[in-house]
Amino acid sequence: MREYETTFIVQPEISDEGSQAILSKLDGVLEAGSSTRLMCEDHGKRKLAYEIRKFHKGHYYTLQFLDDGAVVPDVERVLRLEESVLRFLTILVTDEVEDIDARKAVAAEAEVEQQKRAAERAQREAEEAAARREQEEAERKAAAEAAEAAAAAGEAAAESDGEAAPTGEDAPAEAAAADAETPAADEETPS
Repeated sequence: MREYETTFIVQPEISDEGSQAILSKLDGVLEAGSSTRLMCEDHGKRKLAYEIRKFHKGHYYTLQFLDDGAVVPDVERVLRLEESVLRFLTILVTDEVEDIDARKAVAAEAEVEQQKRAAERAQREAEEAAARREQEEAERKAAAEAAEAAAAAGEAAAESDGEAAPTGEDAPAEAAAADAETPAADEETPS
């Protein structure tokens, strides 16, 4: 038995259900070919080295399996026909696996470790998202308080300007009253 490794990149916006559908198709091909699936490692979304079909990121997976080589074309055909798969590559890892049961055990341990890392990553991402939401809320609150303070300062400035010089409708009335108090030049003042 030989050990093969197929790495493939899926479009980044595909749902988890879509990714699982692709993986179940591949598992079906491996079962039909009497191959032994060791593990499928989910590397997550990563930036691509270059743009592929207008995508700058991709979701990476690595499927490891044991076979004599007959199932490799079938696996690659499934990946080639799947529209959401951007690229794939199958390589021969080991030409002859001596102890198949030991290799299965190592793969099972690696899969358990991978699931732990995925759970930790999901928890970390959830905590980071919560922290971002709290920070955005604090920034919104600070911006609203600053806007309220600016509006209050603007009103206070308008009120203080109103006492110094009459504005609006009060200006003509006050000007007329001032004119009435001042004696006219052509009127004679009593001596």
